[in-house]
Amino acid sequence: MPIQHLPFRLGALGVMALGFQGTSWSATISGTVTASDGRPVSGALLTVFNEQRSRKETVYTAPDGSYVNTVDFSGTVTVRARLPYFEDVTRDVLLADDKPASADFVLSKITDPQTLSDTLTASAHLTRVQWKDPVMRDAFVNNCNSCHQLGNATTRIQRDEAGWTATIQKMEFFAVLTNAQQKGIAKALTAGMDGKPVRAIQTYDVGPQLRNAKVHEWLVGDGVSFIHDAIVGQDGKLYGSDEGHDVIWVLDRTTHKIEKYPEPDIDLPKGGLFSGMPFPIGSFEGKHGPHSMAQTSDGLIWITNALSSTLMSFNPKTKAFKTYEVGRTHLYPHTIRVDKKDVIWFTCMVSNEVVRFDPRTEKFTVIGLPHNGFWRAMADIFTPYALKIAAWFPGHNLHNELGAHKRFGVDHKQIMNAPYGIDINPVDGSVWYGKVYADKIGRVDPVTLEVVEYDTPLKGPRRPRFDRNGILWIPAFGDSGLMAFNPKTAAFQTYKLPVLAPNEYEVPYALNVHPKTGNIWITSNMSDRSFIFDPKSNSFSTYPSPTRVTWMRDWEFTKDGQGCSSNSNLPAYAIEDGVDSFVCIDLDGGARDRQQAGRK
Repeated sequence: MPIQHLPFRLGALGVMALGFQGTSWSATISGTVTASDGRPVSGALLTVFNEQRSRKETVYTAPDGSYVNTVDFSGTVTVRARLPYFEDVTRDVLLADDKPASADFVLSKITDPQTLSDTLTASAHLTRVQWKDPVMRDAFVNNCNSCHQLGNATTRIQRDEAGWTATIQKMEFFAVLTNAQQKGIAKALTAGMDGKPVRAIQTYDVGPQLRNAKVHEWLVGDGVSFIHDAIVGQDGKLYGSDEGHDVIWVLDRTTHKIEKYPEPDIDLPKGGLFSGMPFPIGSFEGKHGPHSMAQTSDGLIWITNALSSTLMSFNPKTKAFKTYEVGRTHLYPHTIRVDKKDVIWFTCMVSNEVVRFDPRTEKFTVIGLPHNGFWRAMADIFTPYALKIAAWFPGHNLHNELGAHKRFGVDHKQIMNAPYGIDINPVDGSVWYGKVYADKIGRVDPVTLEVVEYDTPLKGPRRPRFDRNGILWIPAFGDSGLMAFNPKTAAFQTYKLPVLAPNEYEVPYALNVHPKTGNIWITSNMSDRSFIFDPKSNSFSTYPSPTRVTWMRDWEFTKDGQGCSSNSNLPAYAIEDGVDSFVCIDLDGGARDRQQAGRK
C-alpha cells in the first residue's frame, strides 16, 4: 500500500532534547496523535526510523494520545504514526543541535475497501479460505503455515488452481501432503484468495501495558536471509543463525554494530543432505543450514546445522568454528538446549531422535524415540535412504514422490513424528521434547535415557519451555492455544490465545518464561502481534508489531529483562522492510522515555 502523507504539524507540544549520554547521542521526539475528529488516539504505534533506514524505535501512545520516543539517531529521520483502520502518516524530521521539535499527527480513517483490506493482517485474509474437512484444514495449518505468513501481500496473490498447485509443489520443502490434500488445498486457496477486499472487523487491544513499552528493531541480512533463531549471549550481544546463507550474525546492542561470520565449508552440495529438494524460493544458498543455538558456561555457542547434520561450536572471542559430524542418517538437527552440567541436547526432527553431546568427551549419544505406528516407523527407517537417492537428482523432490503420503495417501500426522522443541526440567534435569506432528510430548531420563511420551490435548506442540517450578509450557501451533503440563501429576491445563476476530486463528511457534516475572512470552505469527501470559491471573496481554509480516521464533531475555527474537519470515523480502531483523521488546522502555522527558 502506498504511504499516504496526511496532516502533520510541528509545534510546541513536545520537546526534542538533544545531547550526549556518555558517548551516545540522545534525541527525544514527543507530541500527540489524534483522529481527524479531534479525539486522542490511544495505542497508536509511533515509529522513528534512522536516516539509513536500518533501525527502528517504536512506542505506543498513551490514553491522551501523547507519546515520547527517545532515540540515539541523528540527521534526517522518518517518523511514522500507525493505527489499524487508519492511514499511516509519515514525515521526515531533522535532528540537529539546539533545534527542539515536536511532531503531532492527525490520523484519518481508511475509506477505500481495497486499501483497508491491504492493511489487514494475514489472519484476516485467511478467513476467506474455507475448510469443510477438518483433516484438510489440519494439513494446511501444519504444512503451509510453518515457515511464513500465508495471507500477507506476497502470498495472497490471486492464482488459478494450476498456479496454486505449482506453488504448493514448490513449497513442499518439508510439507507432507497427500495428492488429495494438495489438490484440496489448491482448490480452497483458489476460491478464498480471489483478490476481493476482506471486510473484517478486528479488535485492537489497547491495554494499559502498551503505553509503557518500547520495541527496538535492527534490520539485518538481505531479501533471502532466513535468520531462524536469535539468542542473547553472555556478553549481551544478539547472535542470529542465518539458515539461508550459512552465516552467524552478531549484533552489539550498545554500539548497534552488526557483524557477519560465515560458517566453514563442507564437502556437500548446496542444500546439504537435502539437495534433492527444490528449496523454497531459492532462499537456501548454503550447505549447513544453521538453525538453533545455545551457549555453554565456557562461552562457546553451539549451533545445530540442519542441512549438513552437524553440530558446530562458535567462539565469540576468537570467531573460530569447530564442526562435529552427527552422522548423515541423523537428519535435520533442530532445537538445542544446554543442561546444568553443560551437556548439550537437541532434536533431530526428520529422523525422530534426541541427541546428547558431551563437549568434554566430544561423544554423541543418539536416542531413538518411539515410532508411534507402522507408517511413522517406515518413515523413520527409510527416509535417510530416500534422501540419499533423491540427492542424485538435485531439485527434483524425488524423495517426496517415494513417500507413503504420495504413494499410499497416508496423512502427514500418521507418517511423521517431527520432534521439534526441547527443554531441560530445572527441578530434576529431565529432558522434554514436543512432537509437532504426532501431538505428543516426551521425557528422556538424563541417566538411563528411558523415554516416556504423553498425548497432548491440543494439536501441534512445537517449542516448549519450563518455568522455575518445573511446569512445562507448550505452544499449541495447530490449535491456536497454550498448554501447561505438570510432570508430577501428568495433568494438562489449556488456554486459547486471543484472536483479532472470532473466525481467525493464531499459530504460536515458540515461547519462553521470563526469569524474573514468570510470565510466558509467546510468538504467534499470523496477526503481527506477540503475547504475554500471566499464570497468576490467567490473562493475556498483546503487543502489536510495528512491522507488517512479523514472524518471530524463540524468545530470549537480556539481563535488563527485555525479550528478544528474530523476525524471519520465509522469504524475508515479504516482510514490510524487505529483510529480516533482530527485535527486542522493552516493557518499561516507553515509561523511561516519558520520565526522562518529564512526562507522566
